[in-house]
Amino acid sequence: MTKRPTAIPTVQVDDEAVRVTEWHFPPGAETGRHVHAMDYVVVPMTTGALTIELPDGSIVTSDLTAGRSYARKAGVDHNVVNANATPFTFVEVEIKRP
Repeated sequence: MTKRPTAIPTVQVDDEAVRVTEWHFPPGAETGRHVHAMDYVVVPMTTGALTIELPDGSIVTSDLTAGRSYARKAGVDHNVVNANATPFTFVEVEIKRP
């Protein structure tokens, strides 16, 4: 199996309250499996679908719309893949708790 390229994270803000990261996915790129340690909000900058690989091996398609945000609680375990032929970008805002 061919290794996928890695999505490119660019941290924009990292202070005591939040971490804001822009995630850029070239075609075929993935985050790699990870577990979110903090609650987070995703702000899509691109409209389209991303593939979500779950720990049990199931695959879900997530349809995103530029500017339409969504929030998730800490503990989400997944790998995010851009299976498209075009790039995809979103901004992730992680909420730090005292």
